[in-house]
Amino acid sequence: MADAEVATAAVEGEAPEAADEAPKKPVDPDFEPEIIVFACHYCAYAAADLAGSMRLQYPTNIRMIKLPCTGKLEVIHLLKAIEAGADGVYAAGCLEGECHYLKGNLWARKRVTHVKDLLAEVGIEPERVEMFNMSSAQGARFAEVATEFTERIKALGPNPLRREGVDTHAAAREALGDVAMPDDTAPSAATSEEGHAE
Repeated sequence: MADAEVATAAVEGEAPEAADEAPKKPVDPDFEPEIIVFACHYCAYAAADLAGSMRLQYPTNIRMIKLPCTGKLEVIHLLKAIEAGADGVYAAGCLEGECHYLKGNLWARKRVTHVKDLLAEVGIEPERVEMFNMSSAQGARFAEVATEFTERIKALGPNPLRREGVDTHAAAREALGDVAMPDDTAPSAATSEEGHAE
């Protein structure tokens, strides 16, 4: 836009077009993002359990990894999940000031902020990583966060690092080593074999 056109637009109350504004990517309606949630055992994981008990609807593409505290989550764990191809990653911890380990969720927030800065430096959208806080009684909040974050990631599109055939959840869990707590939803050998003929 020429200078005269910008001045005219400003006088007429129109917003001038930004020359360096990138065109928005169209949202693919068939894109289902893979999202990894690192959840605090005491609060966010319990909130997810409550959301399930309340039969609240939230996207099924949320894959949770239970931690004793989000304070155990390191920068490398978040980066490994993105590197493995997760389209979005978030930490979900206790409300600020109510961490069972005093400051674990505050440390996690600083690490998430650092990862956002690192992603921006390498040209990946920092919005792919986030930190949320909730209490164990906030099942509705868990469902709301899961839904809103999924919509955000759908708008961003697939992770440019995504590779075919990589299980992002398994890769993220493996990166955590023994920091991750066992998955309560996995059936035990005894229950999965009950009632099945050999």
